[in-house]
Amino acid sequence: MTQGRRPRTPLATEGAAVELREYAQYDAVGLSDLVRSNEIAAAEIETVARRALEVADAELNGLASPLLSPALNRAEDGPFAGVPFLIKDSGPMAEGVPFSIGSRSLEGLVAGHDTELMRRFRAAGLVTLGLTTVPEMAISFATESVKHGPTRNPWAVQRGVGGSSGGAAALVAAGAVPIAHANDGAGSVRIPAACCGLVGLKPSRGRTPCGPDAGEALFGVACEFALTRTVRDAAHLLDAIEGAGVGDKYTAPPPLGPYAAELGREPGRLKVAVTTRPWSGAAIDHEVAAAPAAAGRVLEDMGHVVTDASPAVDWDDVLHGSLGAIVATAAPFLLAPRSPDPRKLEAVSRRVLEEAAGLSALDLVAVFDAQNRVTRSVGAFFSGYDLLVTPTLGQLPAPHGTLQYDDPDHTVRSWLECLFDYGPFTVVFNISGQPALSLPLAQSESGLPIGVQLVARYGREDLLLQVARQLEQAMPWRRRTPGAWVGALTPRL
Repeated sequence: MTQGRRPRTPLATEGAAVELREYAQYDAVGLSDLVRSNEIAAAEIETVARRALEVADAELNGLASPLLSPALNRAEDGPFAGVPFLIKDSGPMAEGVPFSIGSRSLEGLVAGHDTELMRRFRAAGLVTLGLTTVPEMAISFATESVKHGPTRNPWAVQRGVGGSSGGAAALVAAGAVPIAHANDGAGSVRIPAACCGLVGLKPSRGRTPCGPDAGEALFGVACEFALTRTVRDAAHLLDAIEGAGVGDKYTAPPPLGPYAAELGREPGRLKVAVTTRPWSGAAIDHEVAAAPAAAGRVLEDMGHVVTDASPAVDWDDVLHGSLGAIVATAAPFLLAPRSPDPRKLEAVSRRVLEEAAGLSALDLVAVFDAQNRVTRSVGAFFSGYDLLVTPTLGQLPAPHGTLQYDDPDHTVRSWLECLFDYGPFTVVFNISGQPALSLPLAQSESGLPIGVQLVARYGREDLLLQVARQLEQAMPWRRRTPGAWVGALTPRL
C-alpha cells in the first residue's frame, strides 16, 4: 500500500506484512487524503483493513461477529470516503445488521432501520466493516462478557481495555482501523481511550444526534462519538456528524466554524485548574496522578494560568444521579415484547432489571434532582475556569477479572461504587454535560498507557480541541505502538 501506486495483485505473506505496517501508520484523515488524491483505491484500503482486522482480532478478541461482507453502503464522496470503520454491538443501529449488546439472551435481533448517527456515518463515507465487543448491556468499564470472553489490551494482553467501548479501543490501538464508533454514558469513550493509548472525546450534551428511537440518550447523560489515534481525526469527524437530529430534545450551541480549523488556532491565555483528587475519595495510582500534574506544567510553560482547583461535587449525588442511566439502559429490556431469558443474563444485568422494575416515578424525580445539583455545581465552577485537567482513570489498565460483572452479590449501587472506584473522574461530566477528552499523554514505567482528561465549558469543543492539539505537539504519542500492533503481527493468509 505505497503512496503513488494503483491497486496491485494479491500479496505474498512477506508483502502482506509490509502492507499492514504501512496501512497502520495512517490516521483516518491520512487515508482519506490518499483516496481523494487517487494515490490508492478505496477497495485496496478495504482489502488491507480486512486483513488487519483478522490479524488483530485473533490476538485481541475485539470483534463481536464476523466481518460484514460486503461493507455497509455509504457515500463515495464524503469527507472520510474509503476509511475503514467499526460500530459497537450496542449501536448505532444499522438497518439489517444483527446486534446483541454483548448478551447471550438477545440472539436473533436485527436492526430495522438506521439511527440518525448511522446515517451520518454513511454520509461521511466511512466504510463500516464490523461490530465491536461490549460488556453485556454496556454497563461496565471492563469488556469481558460471558458471551465473548475478555477483549485483550494490545499494550498488555493480560490486561483489560476498559469499557464499554472496549472492542473499538483495542482494534483502533492495534492499528486495525484508524477510527471506530464509541459512546459514553459514564466514561465509555474516555476510559477505553485511557486504557489503550487513544484520543477519546465525549462531546457536549446535544452535540451529536441520539434519535430517532430515543428523545435523549440515557436521560441525557450519554453522548455518541468515536475513538481515534489523533486529535485531527476527532476534529474532522466532529465536523462530519455534529448537530442535533430532527426532534432531538437537546441542541448544543452551534460551532463558530469548522472544528478542523480550530487545530491551527491559539486558544489564548487560559485559566486552567488541575486536580488529582477524586470526589469519591478513591485511591489513585501514583503514576496516574503524576500525568495530569505533568500536563499542567506543560500548559503553564505555554503561558496558561494553572492552579490546583476542583468543582465542589457531592459524591452521593453523583451515585444517585447515575441511577438514571441504569434505568434508561434497563427500560428497553423491560418494555420489549420478548423479555430476555434471565438464565442467559449475567448477574449484574439481572439485578439491574430487577431494581429498575421496582423504581417509582418519584424515585426518578429524586434521580433528576441529584443530577441537577451536580450540573449546577460543575457549571458554577466553569464560570471561573476555562479548563479542568484530571486523570481519566484512577488506576492503570486493570488485569482481566478485576471487575466481576457476573458476581451475584452485587446490587446496582455496589456495582456503581465498584466501577467508580476504578474510574472516578469521568461520570461527573456525563451528568453535567460538559465536553471532555482523554489524551494519552503518559506511560507507566511498565509501558502501559495513562490518559489525562481535559474538560471545558459546555459547548466549547473548539477550545478543548485547540488545547488538545497543543498538548499533542508538546507531548507527542504517535511514535508509541503497542506490542500487539498489526504492523508487527504476522498475517495468516
